[in-house]
Amino acid sequence: MGASFNEQFDQHGAWRRGFATQLQELREWLMAQDLLDVAVQERLQRLEEQMRSEKVMVAFVAEFSRGKSELINAIFFAHYGRRLMPASAGRTTMCPAELAWDSELQPCLRLLPIETRSSAESLGQWRVRSDAWQQFPLDIANAQQIADTLAKVAEVRRVSVDEARDWGLWHDDEAADNPMVDAQGMVEVPMWRHALINMPHPLLRQGLVILDTPGLNAVGAEPELTVNLIPQAHAVVFVLGADTGVTKSDLAIWRDHVLPAGAGKPGGDEALMASRLVVLNKIDTLWDSLSSGAQVQAQLRRQQQDSAHLLGLPEDRVLPVSAQKGLVAKVSKNDALLHASGLPAFENLLANGIMGQRQQVLQAAMRTSVAQLQAQVERVINMRRSDLDDQLAELCSLRGKNVNVIAGMRGRIEAEQKEFEQSTTKILAMRAVHMRMLKELFELLSSGSLKSELEELKAALDQRGLKLGARKVYEQTFERLHALAAKALAQGQEIHAMLSSAFKELNAEYGFSLQMPQPLVLPEFADDLRSIEASYTQYLSLSSAIKLSSAAFAQRLIKALALRLRTVFEAASNDVDMWSKSLTAPVDAQLRERKRSYTRRLEAVDRISGAATGLEERITEMEGAQARLGLLQSQLTSATGQLLLPQVSEKQTSSVVLDINLVA
Repeated sequence: MGASFNEQFDQHGAWRRGFATQLQELREWLMAQDLLDVAVQERLQRLEEQMRSEKVMVAFVAEFSRGKSELINAIFFAHYGRRLMPASAGRTTMCPAELAWDSELQPCLRLLPIETRSSAESLGQWRVRSDAWQQFPLDIANAQQIADTLAKVAEVRRVSVDEARDWGLWHDDEAADNPMVDAQGMVEVPMWRHALINMPHPLLRQGLVILDTPGLNAVGAEPELTVNLIPQAHAVVFVLGADTGVTKSDLAIWRDHVLPAGAGKPGGDEALMASRLVVLNKIDTLWDSLSSGAQVQAQLRRQQQDSAHLLGLPEDRVLPVSAQKGLVAKVSKNDALLHASGLPAFENLLANGIMGQRQQVLQAAMRTSVAQLQAQVERVINMRRSDLDDQLAELCSLRGKNVNVIAGMRGRIEAEQKEFEQSTTKILAMRAVHMRMLKELFELLSSGSLKSELEELKAALDQRGLKLGARKVYEQTFERLHALAAKALAQGQEIHAMLSSAFKELNAEYGFSLQMPQPLVLPEFADDLRSIEASYTQYLSLSSAIKLSSAAFAQRLIKALALRLRTVFEAASNDVDMWSKSLTAPVDAQLRERKRSYTRRLEAVDRISGAATGLEERITEMEGAQARLGLLQSQLTSATGQLLLPQVSEKQTSSVVLDINLVA
């Protein structure tokens, strides 16, 4: 049996901290060696920030009463010796809840009142309005107080049908899904719209975010959950009842809210599909004295096969579990019961499957970035080495020469310097064109551009009543957005072509050694647009026409869409900014190095002409500088090589840093 999810995530956190520490030490070392240009510095800072602040979200999704909150208790909070999330009979999570840790806040439970649903503002907008949330402190040393406080997420209230309809919790044409009306004509609805639980749990401190999403109505009523939070989760755990299997409402949640957009279709995202796990919970309800162990296992096997078939998953991704027995077993330290609960097998798959996959993805991204960073720094070292070679050859040629020859060399160096300084005019012209073209590219990816593209869709969704034409407008909107993405790439290609031509001229006319720039690639931009387009389509189908006719729901939908798209556009804009800086940084580096080279060459000639021993001293200095460059090269290779190792513990990190500092 592999490591539990808690152990695996703890190891993942240690790896991220160690990697971030190495990046920080590498940045400081490069700065000390004067090898840190703007592009390298920004790349290192972004990598370090990503490693320190990266969040891993695990979303638990289920219809009501599937035991989802008990599963969260069993996996993450058993060490408290009791339930924290409400999971007993008649008490279940009624509103979506996020468990995370923000060190700038005290441990607390923050609750957004259900009345905010009468407003068209999205959850993202409400998040920044701290005055709208009710806050309750959490005493981390008191498990009973935590449990009593978190019980608030199960609170309900009775309202009129009109209020429930206004909040999008009652649909006249979907009677089967509506809450029951009591004798006074009132219905029961959640008291809260959303819960944010801020706890310094060890895993939450390391960046784990747990998303608890209850019930079909609760999930479907918040577009932001289904098109923003759940699709971005690194793992989605879908909980079924082992006694019922896949019900009609379970299947609706799976198809509409859990199944990755495009999954099961040609070109569907297999990696996303692999991040979906299914739990057949409450297997203990099948344990009885009238059935043998073999009969129970056969029944579970059939449910596992049937569920996998209906959901379109491999059977090994559907696991039978008893969260309740698993929690009891952990608290009572009953290994036999824990094994029978099936919880260790599920934790193993969640840890070594999902977390292992996440770490591999992150390592691959880091490997690419570190390799690019190493190449950038090596170019600077090679420039210095080339200049040193030229200077050394120049000085060696002066052995045995008279003062007039040395003076003539000074004149040649000054002439070369003057000719090289003329390159600044061409570089300034290149930069002016580059900045103009870059500005046009940024305008394509700006929030203003996005807002303009969404205006027609917003107008279609703002119409009263049924919005039967909204689907066509939606498709046209995304056609324009895909065209905008293509136009942005085309603009990037023009910038690339312009700079490639300018680099060739600088190399030919002024002796630069600029390599051809890398073209702009934004694969995630196009992929994210396709994913978002597919995610929202469900809300524009005929089956959702009634829900979409609600003005408040339609406005929440367009705001959730705009928020998700704005995040994607901002990410693309940041990628463009990084790409642009990586293109111009070599020019700045070569300008700086060549200017230093000319200064050193003139100083050397002056020293040589002033003292008979100056030439040999300078040659010795140059040879020493060459040796130091070789040492710098080996240090860089060693440091980046350590960063590319699959796993680096914090102890190993310290030894790597020490090695760099010793030879610096």
